[in-house]
Amino acid sequence: MFNGIGTTEIIIIAVILLLLFGGKKLPELARGIGEAIKEFRKSFKDKS
Repeated sequence: MFNGIGTTEIIIIAVILLLLFGGKKLPELARGIGEAIKEFRKSFKDKS
């Protein structure tokens, strides 16, 4: 999935997210993304 992304790119993305959302919002953002992925997988599994 992330074949072209290395450690440097991940660090750069993390710094940009930290600057955009701030330290307090990042855990909430990550939790929301995790829940969305879980719901997506659950609905995909239920359909097949």
